[in-house]
Order: sequence, then C-alpha cells, then structure tokens
Amino acid sequence: MRFAVLVFPGSNCDIDCYKAVEETIGQPVDYVWHTATDLSPYDCILVPGGFSYGDYLRCGAISRFAPVMSEVAKAAEEGKYILGICNGFQILTEAGLLPGALRRNDSMKFRCHDTVLKVNNNTTPFTRDYAEGQEIVIPIAHGEGNYYCDEETLQMLRDNRQIVFTYQNNPNGSIEDIAGICNERGNVIGMMPHPERAVSSLLGSDDGKAMFTSILQAWRDTHGAANVR
Repeated sequence: MRFAVLVFPGSNCDIDCYKAVEETIGQPVDYVWHTATDLSPYDCILVPGGFSYGDYLRCGAISRFAPVMSEVAKAAEEGKYILGICNGFQILTEAGLLPGALRRNDSMKFRCHDTVLKVNNNTTPFTRDYAEGQEIVIPIAHGEGNYYCDEETLQMLRDNRQIVFTYQNNPNGSIEDIAGICNERGNVIGMMPHPERAVSSLLGSDDGKAMFTSILQAWRDTHGAANVR
C-alpha cells in the first residue's frame, strides 16, 4: 500500500503524517506537492494540517483550487482512501468532498490540548481497529474547528452514520459535538483532532495509531494481502 502526504504552501503537519505512516505501519509514503497532477500511484491520500496559503480568505478556500485537488476528487471517486486532518478537513469541505463548513471556535481562541473523542462509527476503513463507543485521547490545535451544517445535512449525517467522532467535552462549539465525519461512501474522512500526533506513548497518547492500522488492514482485505504486522 502506498501513501501520499500532500504539501501546500503553509502546511506544517506533513512531516508528522509522514512519520506516522512510516513508524506505525511501515508502508511506502511520499510527499506530494500541491502542483501535482497525478495521484494514480497512491492508495491513500493524507491532507495534513497547517495554514495552507496562509489561511487567506478562509481556511482551505484557496487550497481547493490547487492542481492536486482535482486529483484528490478523482481518487475519492475511484474509492481510494482520503484522510483530511485539521486544515486538511477544512480543505475537503471547501472542495465539496465532505459536507458542512468549519467556523471560528466559539471561544474565538486558538485551542491546543488533548481531547477525549468517542468513536461513533467503527465500520469505516479508518476506524475498524477501534471499538464502537470507545473513548480515545487525541490532541487538537486549531482556531477554526467549529463544525457546522444545516439541519437537513445533519439529519443525513445521522441517518448514514457519517458522524465518525464526537467530542466528550466540546472545545469549539461544533454542532452535535462533531469532531470528524465521513462521506456517504465512507472512503473520505475529515477530522479536526490530530491522530498523527498520537502514535506513541512518548507523545502522551498512542490512540491515533489504530487509525493507520485500520487503513492498512482495510486495504489489505480488499486486495488479498497478508495481515497487518
């Protein structure tokens, strides 16, 4: 399985994502610049956090027009796995690959600390190594993580089990305590917390590691490969 970590001007969690893949599941991983026009060699695309294009205009609003984003949309359509983290989540909503939007935190302050998340759906390719309802500790670091959508979209998310993670103590005012959602098909997920920063007890938590083992196991199950190590 091959991973791509996208890099936009202003990305600052690309190295963390790269190391998380390398150290948790030992799979090939490449940095891919925002001008790239071919993602065909990759099975999973990671859209990392940071401040792409300086967050000018609106978080993710400029990044959605980067050449690589048309390839991300194509990969999503092909059923490849797409994981957007923090600014990556914002980019995926701006690109229309996930519903809703991320607004300023209701406190109007940047929040940077551990959060306790509840795994609401463990049937996605990203969460299969968690238990349903499991509580995990994953850090956040954002000023615009206040997820919002209209009532019709929220009901759709509930009905299709697209609400993947919720906060136990909502840090930003997100509607229905939402921390992460997926598309209806389940192969695209966006979340504000950073699982790539929680892959070792030395970092304070290794609860994010199961996201990466989940992705690899899901891919191997569909490609007939051996079990994850």
